[in-house]
Amino acid sequence: MDGSRKSDGWSPGRWWRSRPLWHRWWIAVGTCLAVGAFGVGGLLAVDAIRIEQAPCDDKPTDITTSDYTLDFTVPNGMMPDPQFNGQKAQLSVHRVAPEYAHGRCAQTPARAAVLIHGRSVPGRAVFDLKGKDQNNNKLSVQEGLARAGVDTFVPDLLGYGRSTRFPHGLDDPHNASRPAFNAGSTTCAFPTGCDRTHNAQIFPLDQQRTKLGTNPLAGKMFAHSSDVRFATIDTWVRDIRQVIDDAIAKAQPTNGKVTLVGYSLGGPRVGRTLYAANPNPLLPDSATWIGKVDRAVFIASIFGMPTEETTPAGGFVSFPMTVADKAAMTSMPLANGPGTNEQSCSGRVVPGSQDEVWKELMKDDGAGKDWGGDDPHHPAGLNRSPTFSTYGWNTAVAGQVTVPTLILHGFGDGTAPVANSTAIYNALPAATKNKVVVQITCASHVFMYEGCSGDRCNAPSPSTVYGQQPGTPWAGPHGTATAALAEWITNGTFNGAASGKFTVDGSGVVH
Repeated sequence: MDGSRKSDGWSPGRWWRSRPLWHRWWIAVGTCLAVGAFGVGGLLAVDAIRIEQAPCDDKPTDITTSDYTLDFTVPNGMMPDPQFNGQKAQLSVHRVAPEYAHGRCAQTPARAAVLIHGRSVPGRAVFDLKGKDQNNNKLSVQEGLARAGVDTFVPDLLGYGRSTRFPHGLDDPHNASRPAFNAGSTTCAFPTGCDRTHNAQIFPLDQQRTKLGTNPLAGKMFAHSSDVRFATIDTWVRDIRQVIDDAIAKAQPTNGKVTLVGYSLGGPRVGRTLYAANPNPLLPDSATWIGKVDRAVFIASIFGMPTEETTPAGGFVSFPMTVADKAAMTSMPLANGPGTNEQSCSGRVVPGSQDEVWKELMKDDGAGKDWGGDDPHHPAGLNRSPTFSTYGWNTAVAGQVTVPTLILHGFGDGTAPVANSTAIYNALPAATKNKVVVQITCASHVFMYEGCSGDRCNAPSPSTVYGQQPGTPWAGPHGTATAALAEWITNGTFNGAASGKFTVDGSGVVH
């Protein structure tokens, strides 16, 4: 014997084969369960497990901006002038979306909103105005919402901005208004004809001479190529339905719905869209689109008009287009209200904001930028907007709204009185448990542009400015609007409340 030890021939394979079949089966099952539960490394050391997941972002890391068009054919009877029946048209849509560098985390909901502009200013200038306020906060509502995780879609409705206006519609300068008929009669002193209007304040007469006389009409007047109002509220409800479907398809919101926001005349357009009893045969199945809206917002809304289109005693306006110059389009008058007057509202008009509004309007108005002014070689520019009939948003219609509703209004609104907001709130169904009205000090009809400067912007201790970091000065009404929209779209609350009446004071504090 040399003292050496012979190998016993053991090996894992030989040991495995030596086990009974039933033993091998249970070992295999146990191994599979362990691997499934802990991973391969977990069989040896559970406390060393590291489950690697792909990185993701729960908040946007950036935003993206895009512009595109939606094609459609005008349905027969959808517009007052039958010459537009069956014509091809396009809606321009301005999208500002959140971007997630590593992808959006699964637990972070995708949200979307469709925002509808008002009577004369198209979408981009209302909701994505460039520039900053006195405290370096951006004015853009769309950008603020996108950074809060909301994918925003802003259309120029038919007849506005970059959307179709038609060669025999708003693209024809001859379709601006002519002088009035002789007083008390239907006789006209002008061979090219006269016009009538059902609202001289917003659809003024004699604009061919007063606004277009030099550029481009060179001192002449012309007959119209279209001699009726351009649109009805239902014309634009069709547009809104198309944009809702497009927004859902592109944004893929987690709940399959959008929040619908209406500013100024956008309020009646949104209200009509949410009216289940709309009798227009060209707009069937209102309930289908109402079901695609999770919440609604009315900002500085027009309110109180017939439920259905009603012909005025003197007839509707007899021309399809109205124009306005820079002074009219950038005016920001403030009506006196509780705590609201020019002396107490320092910094309300943000320096440079009026120029930014005009710059955006002229960028969006391909023909109008070459119209207007007294110098034939240097047009001053005019903003074009359509004429229409107003109806569809009143106490009866609001009483049938079924979606949670936020109402924002300025105490200093001289266009749509602040009482409109209270009337809308009170008209919403009594059973509605999710409705909020917010009335803002030092805010006019265009408060989404408005700021704040001076000592008044600092909230007195221990109060804090709504929607901002503690200790920061109030950005102004525009900051309140964006913060309120973001909270409502995301949570269905304002300042943490699902229902109630609130005011915001001149320092941005909620009461």
